[in-house]
Amino acid sequence: MSTYTGKKAVVIGGTMGMGLAIAKRLVEGGAEVLLTGRSPKNLQAARDALGPGVRVVASDLADMAAVRALGPLVERELGHVDLLFVNAGVSELTPFAQTTEEEYDRTFAVNTKGAYFTVQALLPLLRAGGSITFTTSVADTTGNPGMSVYSGSKAALWSFAQALASELVAAGVRVNAVSPGFIDTEGGGVRGLTEEGHRAFKELGDRSTPMRRHGTVEEVAKAALFLAVDATFTTGFKLAVDGGIGQHVAVPE
Repeated sequence: MSTYTGKKAVVIGGTMGMGLAIAKRLVEGGAEVLLTGRSPKNLQAARDALGPGVRVVASDLADMAAVRALGPLVERELGHVDLLFVNAGVSELTPFAQTTEEEYDRTFAVNTKGAYFTVQALLPLLRAGGSITFTTSVADTTGNPGMSVYSGSKAALWSFAQALASELVAAGVRVNAVSPGFIDTEGGGVRGLTEEGHRAFKELGDRSTPMRRHGTVEEVAKAALFLAVDATFTTGFKLAVDGGIGQHVAVPE
């Protein structure tokens, strides 16, 4: 594993799944880490899993007051930031005709608006040579049924990442993204599904992924950290971690 000693990292949405896996590898590599999350239960679980040295902060991307407060809080705790991971997100599977305004607003509030203004709030703390790594999704370029709102929110996030890469290159800050496909996370990363629905969604993922399996959160974390730390001559790039599903790889019969 790479060493991250001397690095100061913020993981937005770091209490579970891919974000927690990123935070864990950073801690193991010697980084100073602050992570955010919304659920008190998940915040405590992250503290227990990562140890007392990790700063665990309650913050909701859908709450703009909390987003604005994050900059001063991180400055007090870390002073500056070398690595910023924007990982938080929500998804719901709803057919277009049944999508409500509330679902639309909820999804874009977190995945798009919250992510955008969180980066803006923390940007003054990012040092030259630092990096921002977004978590988008294979859905940002695919047209899957029931995912119109989620796909749109993630496509917008990737557009933000590309524009930020252009704006921040002169400041010495790289901006990239990981694009996960079907990943084994709690609840499959989708809100509101029954247990039977989760099983069906997992089976769908295994069938439609050319590698015939879900990815692991550790595989996403490795890719995100490669972009953030090791890919020093790379910016404006999106790295797929999707078993080939978004790469036009044929699914085996």
